Amino acid sequence: MTALVKLRSERDRMSAIERRIADFIVENAQLLRDYSSQQLANALGISQSSVVKFCQKLGFKGYPDLKLAINEAVIRADSNGGTLPSPEDVPAATAQGYGLWLRKSEAEEATRLINPPGTLTAVAEAIGRAGTVFIIGLGEDDLHARALALRLAQLGILTVHNFDAAHMTASLSAAKPDDVLLAFSEHGLQPALCQLARHMRSQRGTVVTITRHSANALRALADLALLVSAHDERTHIEPLLYHSALQHLLDRLFIRLFDADGGRRARLQQTLERIQPLLEP
Repeated sequence: MTALVKLRSERDRMSAIERRIADFIVENAQLLRDYSSQQLANALGISQSSVVKFCQKLGFKGYPDLKLAINEAVIRADSNGGTLPSPEDVPAATAQGYGLWLRKSEAEEATRLINPPGTLTAVAEAIGRAGTVFIIGLGEDDLHARALALRLAQLGILTVHNFDAAHMTASLSAAKPDDVLLAFSEHGLQPALCQLARHMRSQRGTVVTITRHSANALRALADLALLVSAHDERTHIEPLLYHSALQHLLDRLFIRLFDADGGRRARLQQTLERIQPLLEP
């Protein structure tokens, strides 16, 4: 994980001052080599000790180590590891699309790094042995909840999808100890979803939450938590990064479920064959 990716992936867990430092470093990464810790502190109107503590919290010995890591990340990004074109080489007509693709790639990388393979495996195993998987998301979160419910059903996994908390409460009354509740919530603040999570825990089921990489009420109730890291100062871009990173995470989960069981692979093929005639004119 490069220092810049680490800053972006840890941003949700930072205090307000730490986020200011992180954002300044990310936005001025190419100029950071000319900044001393005192100059950085002066630019942000904070104490030099705050800068040092920020570096140590990220796992660096001090500011010089962070500055060196940032410089290495900038050099790596400029060289693109010999695989990606530099922005200057991209035609003007496609520069905007290239920039968006690059930001999505960064968000997907950060999200992959904050979800250890063991966690993704544990979620896949919980879903695989569940008698029923209950899935809910409110508002825009329901877009991903609905899509995942369809994919799980295609694998032959019994799912109950709902976008109404009251209806889901009634459904959870039949939940059994091995069942799973998948709760989608970008910020994890909806009281209704927290109530559903508590209900599921009282049924001795497993609660899996999908939220941003932040401390939030819903995540605190999870047995297993999947996290998304996606940030951009532009309010019209950040949701695009979030949905892209989340979809990539769910795709990885689906592939694990598909690869883990030959019966599921066969059921998916059979289901697709049954669906195809329904889509033909």
